[in-house]
Amino acid sequence: MSVISVVGIDVAKAHVDVCVLGANRDTQQFANDAEGHSALAATLQPLGIGLVVMEATGGYEAALVCALQAAGQPVAVINPRQARDFAKSMGRLAKTDTIDARMLAELASVLVQREDLARFLRPLADAQQQWLAALVTRRRQLLTMLNAERQRLQITPAGLHPSIEAIVAAIKAQLDDVEAQMVGHMREHFGELDRLLQSASGIGPVASATLIAELPELGRLSRREIAALVGVAPMANDSGSSRGRRRILGGRFEIRRVLYMATLTATRHNPAIKAFYQRLTAAGKLPKVALVACMRKLLTVLNAMVRTSTPWGKSLHRT
Repeated sequence: MSVISVVGIDVAKAHVDVCVLGANRDTQQFANDAEGHSALAATLQPLGIGLVVMEATGGYEAALVCALQAAGQPVAVINPRQARDFAKSMGRLAKTDTIDARMLAELASVLVQREDLARFLRPLADAQQQWLAALVTRRRQLLTMLNAERQRLQITPAGLHPSIEAIVAAIKAQLDDVEAQMVGHMREHFGELDRLLQSASGIGPVASATLIAELPELGRLSRREIAALVGVAPMANDSGSSRGRRRILGGRFEIRRVLYMATLTATRHNPAIKAFYQRLTAAGKLPKVALVACMRKLLTVLNAMVRTSTPWGKSLHRT
């Protein structure tokens, strides 16, 4: 039985530490820049890599992911909490860049054997999608700053209100500019997909842009896989004869937050989601439980819409 080589990469701002299991290599360090990415890709190319795993680091990993994918490497970017939980389960309590890289490689050796490996792999993002993701992220950052300044206004002496109001006005101007860029970019590069998603009542321009930018797997996975990826699949909590309450865990928080707001709108204005929500609450489900079920249903239908290039319609769901 041949051994599949797998790679764990610990990403920092200036450098990346790389551990390859199955190729008898020591942990190596490369610069986290274009030259370093090219050198790493060239190093991995002849090794027949089965999977590369790294953590999401808030953007420091983005260029490296693209470089490795362009070189044909299968890359999975995982939640740091998942990586740390795995390390703890293996008894690895110490934390250094070298240890983290090896731990990620050990996690890769587990993931590469899974039948549902495809749901961990990140699709190759082109330049247009990367720019859209940057716009979506910047809009989110501006909203956070705007809310923070508005909250400060409530507890700041009146004499300082002009200072805060000036900052609020500046943030609003930047927010309008970013949103205009986002809409224009969507219209130019993702017009057909945007129209398809917005054919579902409840999905507006922001939700559509976020889904396109941060959930490229939409339409490529099964309904169960996409629900688990986003974090709206109920997780069992049973032991012996005990049956615990199902909960949603993990997944992509920002997608889930946008999907939550979209579903709130859909329960009022989308006939299919509204009827589903009312049926669940009438059956005794708690409103929050019913809403999460509606989130899962909406995501499932959106996934089918993108996979089949079919606008929202009765053929895609059961009411």
